[in-house]
Amino acid sequence: MTLTITPSGQSCGARITGVDLTRPLAPDSVAEIRAAWLDHHVLAFPDQKMDDDDLERFTQYCGGFGDDPFIKPIPGRDHVIAVKRRADETSPLFAENWHSDWSFQARPPAGTCLFGITIPPVGGNTDFSNQHAALDAMPDALRAKIEGRSAVHSARGGYAPSGMYGTGDKDRSMDIRSGDEALATQLHPFIRRHPETGRDGLFGCAGYIMGIEGMDDAEALPLLYELLQWQGREEFRYSHVWEPGMLILWDNRSLLHRATGGYDGHDRLLHRTTIAAWKGAT
Repeated sequence: MTLTITPSGQSCGARITGVDLTRPLAPDSVAEIRAAWLDHHVLAFPDQKMDDDDLERFTQYCGGFGDDPFIKPIPGRDHVIAVKRRADETSPLFAENWHSDWSFQARPPAGTCLFGITIPPVGGNTDFSNQHAALDAMPDALRAKIEGRSAVHSARGGYAPSGMYGTGDKDRSMDIRSGDEALATQLHPFIRRHPETGRDGLFGCAGYIMGIEGMDDAEALPLLYELLQWQGREEFRYSHVWEPGMLILWDNRSLLHRATGGYDGHDRLLHRTTIAAWKGAT
């Protein structure tokens, strides 16, 4: 097997061809894919005729299954969730704000796999923002405000009963289960070292970040807003255009991502797995 790796030309992202993910991969192929993942942060594998067995096998190559709270797996699976939206759905778009998946966990996931099944003919890009690049380019004055500080992460804004996907969220096709456990908090440093590459980057974003340890809200909230504007700047982004039968793999430790709309009147369905935190990482 010979992989062809084509960088996106943007701040992150590459397209990988020359591999059939419906078949088991040799260890050297897995190593090559993982190296490309660490280099480019998000990989796209087009023209894959994968089923859920294939998706789960590929996830195991990447590090095994992480925990997916608040979203029920599809019937017959423990680790596959459906990211879907009906053509006539009017609920707010799912995951449209910048975030790193499940950053409110004590050991957030290393990455995410997402496979495109029903892809609209227009819209629905997934945007990514390279948080190594964002930190490298950050003005010294802004960096000084967060150096050595930890953020307070929580799922409450999304998954608590009073949150965006809570009891007031109606007519949504995704099987989201809100709960009081979303009120819990978890501290993570703003500047976090990637456990595999050793490279420093920004971690997390307003949305799952509720505050700053040791700082009152009057001071913290304007700083979080300033950070949000910096983290999502155009020069740090890659906008992924979906194709049916495409798998993407991204690194939650180095990226933020968000969903985009623009496909009203069209169904959209993707299957997702979460990759467990790298062994020894916190």
